[in-house]
Amino acid sequence: MHTGLASLPPEDIAGLRAEARVNRAWPFEEARRLVARYPNGFPAGGVVFETGYGPSGLPHIGTFAEVARTTMVRRAFELMCPDVPTRLIAFSDDMDGMRKVPPGLPRQEELRRHLGRPLSSVPDPFGTHESFAAHNNARLRAFLDRFGFDYEFLSATDCYRSGRFDAVLRRVLERWDEVVDVVLPTLGPERRATYAPFLPLCPHTGRVLQVPIEARDPEAATVVWRHPDTGKRLTTSVLGGAAKLQWKVDWAMRWVALGVDYEMAGKDLSDSVRLSSRIARILGGRPPEGFIYELFLDETGAKISKTRGNGLTIEEWLDYASPESLAGYLYQQPRAARKLHAGVIPRAVDDYFEACARWPRQDVKEKLGNPAFHVHGGPPPAPPPVPFGLLLNLVAVAGDAGPEVVGRYLARHDPAWDPARDLRIADLVGKALAFHRDRVAQHAKRRAPDKREAAALAELDRFLAGPSGHDPEAIQTELYAIGRRQGFANLRDWFRALYEILLGRAEGPRMGTFLALLGPNRARELIAQALMEPA
Repeated sequence: MHTGLASLPPEDIAGLRAEARVNRAWPFEEARRLVARYPNGFPAGGVVFETGYGPSGLPHIGTFAEVARTTMVRRAFELMCPDVPTRLIAFSDDMDGMRKVPPGLPRQEELRRHLGRPLSSVPDPFGTHESFAAHNNARLRAFLDRFGFDYEFLSATDCYRSGRFDAVLRRVLERWDEVVDVVLPTLGPERRATYAPFLPLCPHTGRVLQVPIEARDPEAATVVWRHPDTGKRLTTSVLGGAAKLQWKVDWAMRWVALGVDYEMAGKDLSDSVRLSSRIARILGGRPPEGFIYELFLDETGAKISKTRGNGLTIEEWLDYASPESLAGYLYQQPRAARKLHAGVIPRAVDDYFEACARWPRQDVKEKLGNPAFHVHGGPPPAPPPVPFGLLLNLVAVAGDAGPEVVGRYLARHDPAWDPARDLRIADLVGKALAFHRDRVAQHAKRRAPDKREAAALAELDRFLAGPSGHDPEAIQTELYAIGRRQGFANLRDWFRALYEILLGRAEGPRMGTFLALLGPNRARELIAQALMEPA
């Protein structure tokens, strides 16, 4: 999705860079916070962005949202500070213990025998990778690669076992009491009595154990605990992957160990961000910049839940639209709760196309506030000549006859259109056909016209039979005139009637353009069918 600024002349890039320092688009506001983070100069390693992922399930639309939005901030920062290197870490928490077996996986009974073990130690039920986490991590990387994200993948298991976290793990032991004092007030009485930042791994079963710590030795980097089954007293090193941290402390430790400068989080993690930020300071580090984004809602306004399965999957979106249109939708108002369901797709696609169309005629300030700029990290491509909403209405009246039928309508609108060469349009037509078949056809119901509407449709039919029946502007002008002649006090009622009678919906396209693109013969066929319907 990232095309960059390479196609622009240096003077245009300089103008964009100057505007970026004051532009109020949210990615630039976030980028300026990163600039302010280092008033005396950036570290030699540059600025580190991070997104986190739990590999107990497959990547989903929330994964895409977090990486896409973080990338938008990263690109905004790079425009402002082109000489500062940046990295985006995609971090997998694959050392977490498997708390339950996700439904739908093969070999359920075998997986239950591994409950409590790190996800990186659970066998892959699909038999393709060395562990369940490795399988899902591979899916994550393939997912991110599919959309062209630039990232560095890190595994919690690898970081623990390689010693990459050891220095900060020692610090947790050294500052144990301060860390515990931050966490305890957030726990209930029973949990508070047994809480410890470290979770040792059982040397026999490999399970991650939540047990009280009876003693600790910061110099030796060990903790002493009693096995919950045998009662045996054991000493375990907290280094090298023999133990892991509780996740809120783990998050803070990771920020410090990896030098993370920026990470977003959902609203449900607001309290955790505050707590982990305090712990990061105790550990001698600095919590990252970042903002809290709102969670998505389903079409009823309820929060989307993986458990309830009331959300929209990334694959469902891609069945009907491009990843660029999804990124454009995700750019808008990240701090506001927004609905995310199939019904938003057509408008999101056309909003993205309209943003691409605006770019060439916008001034510098407007360009940097244009969602398409943030989707592509630079100038967006030209949009297709036909809006997605219009294609949906075309397939609604063409039926499921295939792209070649819609192609003929497009060719009538633009005789130079060649479906064999314009693959983007052909793909869009296919997506429109799929959306209509899956999401519209079963709900569309055309109604019969009343007496006044029938008279108006008869007038329209006569106009379409004449010499001006092919011209979109002439048709649109005549539609207004017909509405006034037939006594529609509010012309919106007349256009809504057209949508309901001809398309089976309460809303629709600009009718002059639609009827011209459809062609007078097919448009008159629709009118004839409507006039034959009993009122």
